[in-house]
Amino acid sequence: MNQYKAYPAYKDSDIQWIGKVPEHWKVAQIKRISTLNPKKSSLTIERDALCTFLPMEKLRTNAVTLDETRTIEDVYDGYSYFCNRDILIAKVTPCFENRNIAVADGLVNGVGFGSTEINVIRTNEKGHNRFLYYRLQEEQFRKIAISEMRGTGGLKRVPTEIFESFSIGFPDIEEQAAIAATLDRETARIDALIQKKTRFIELLKEKREALITHAVTKGLDPKVKMKDSGVEWIGQVPEHWKVVPSTWLFVESKERAHEDDQHLSATQKYGVIPLAEYERLEGRQVTHAVKNLEQRKHVELGDFVISMRSFQGGIERVKACGCVRSSYVAIQAEDGADKDYFAYLFKSGSYIQGLQATSSFIRDGQDLNYGNFRQVKLPQPEPDEQRRIAKFLDQETTRIDALAKKTEHSVTLLKERRAAFITAAVTGQIDLRGKQ
Repeated sequence: MNQYKAYPAYKDSDIQWIGKVPEHWKVAQIKRISTLNPKKSSLTIERDALCTFLPMEKLRTNAVTLDETRTIEDVYDGYSYFCNRDILIAKVTPCFENRNIAVADGLVNGVGFGSTEINVIRTNEKGHNRFLYYRLQEEQFRKIAISEMRGTGGLKRVPTEIFESFSIGFPDIEEQAAIAATLDRETARIDALIQKKTRFIELLKEKREALITHAVTKGLDPKVKMKDSGVEWIGQVPEHWKVVPSTWLFVESKERAHEDDQHLSATQKYGVIPLAEYERLEGRQVTHAVKNLEQRKHVELGDFVISMRSFQGGIERVKACGCVRSSYVAIQAEDGADKDYFAYLFKSGSYIQGLQATSSFIRDGQDLNYGNFRQVKLPQPEPDEQRRIAKFLDQETTRIDALAKKTEHSVTLLKERRAAFITAAVTGQIDLRGKQ
């Protein structure tokens, strides 16, 4: 933003969270330049005409999915009404915090109806819709709105008066349009960069997964002779490999929790780690088990745990000594099974497919058991080769992960830059006149 200069002169707004504004700007409540949730009585189109229908989940930041239609008669009662050029903003948590706000455009017959959890803001002759759209993304407004949310449990809403009575500084309509045009151009450029980098991260993840799957089922020698494994999820394997029942390499452990065991949490993201560490990493507290603690299972470092989510994300490796839920299955490696190699195998997409194939009834909340694990045969390279594969994957995944992390950091910086530029523009910190 260094190429943009401040306005020549400023004045005090007399409002603490606004501070100073450009000398020629006005300070007034949002309702002076807009109407909140305009009345349906202003509709002039017939009730049997088609309109766009917008469920809550189809409103995102600067994006509205317009693939549903209804007749106006069907949705006239019980839904929010809006037209082209109206601002649509979520008022309920977590959608408001996720910046679900967009300007309506391309509606069927120019009319839409949607979730009542969406507020509709229609600018008048004093307000430019794109300027106000950006103004509602400014951090101070969002901070105040979030602090004022009301409701019980996890469902909270921004009070209506915030969208009407919040005071802002704003210039005349022509300058609002100039600011909005510059923001449209600059944010589109930043968003394109974010999209490009986000796609690169996705490709890195795909490359990582393909690398792991190939290494654990095909080995590292591209010239080795192959044979059919006889197992669909494995496909061909090197000719010298064995394919064996999982019970030849792993045994179920039913050892009960020790008195001094720490409670562990089985997660797809981190593996099986202490519950306290999981809360620290996630920055939130989770429900702690208080009943049937004597039924929990003891696990050792390097064991594996089958949880209710293993059919989605594979089998987790234990990274600390402690105990897990009684409904989980604890398995231990026997001789001939390198833990590092099988840690990669159990999290590979192909193995997860094999695990999923053992059951047609699995639903969220239902547990896998040792019987499912026993049905999935495993490839067995020689122990030395298992270790070489694991070492290779350690090196390559570390390299890929570092690149992904670096790219994710650059995406974060771009998002921060975007937010800062919007704030500077709509609060008058920089002068965008003549920049479009």
